[in-house]
Amino acid sequence: MINPEMNKLVEVLLEGGHAAALSEARRLRTAGMASERIVTEGLEAAMQRLDDKCTVESFNLLEIMLVGRAVSAVVNELYPEGVPPEQGRDTFVIATLEGDVHDLGKNITKMVLIGKGYRVVDLGKDCPVEALVNAAEREHAHAVLVSGLITPVIPQVRKVRSALVERGLGGIRVVAGGAALKQSSAEALNVDYVAETAFDGARYLDSLVVHKAEGAA
Repeated sequence: MINPEMNKLVEVLLEGGHAAALSEARRLRTAGMASERIVTEGLEAAMQRLDDKCTVESFNLLEIMLVGRAVSAVVNELYPEGVPPEQGRDTFVIATLEGDVHDLGKNITKMVLIGKGYRVVDLGKDCPVEALVNAAEREHAHAVLVSGLITPVIPQVRKVRSALVERGLGGIRVVAGGAALKQSSAEALNVDYVAETAFDGARYLDSLVVHKAEGAA
């Protein structure tokens, strides 16, 4: 159930109005609302509503992009220096690997995860595996997310897990997504999970975070 104080923010986010969303977020901040509450009770609620609408069968890419832009604008307003580790639900590193310069799917996934309250370190496109592993170690990431639109990137994806293991980071989960990678199985790509959509990947990551919290309890 949405916090009544967040109704307006959720409404304008779902309309994709980034200027209106910024205005409402600023109003909430001025009224004394903590940034973390705006993320968890406002942005996350909006992304859950969008998730409920966007099944695999009726995936509205334009709507997701517009809402994602509005969510990103609010996050940048609340955390101009980036979401600090202690403020995020968990930290993930995301990249389109070397050999692929397409980043639309990566950017949508990043928006979805930020909207759900996660800290996401984006390494951009055409990213070497070594740079991905370096960032995972530096940022203490729980998972790395790799995107691929074209099939030539698949050999790079298959290198990620072994590169993590060699660095002593074998506990970090590897999640793949994107048009080229969805055609393969997790086993064939040597990853933990292949996401059908950004929201599907987010649900998998949610389950990892819940399991981690239960293990720490």
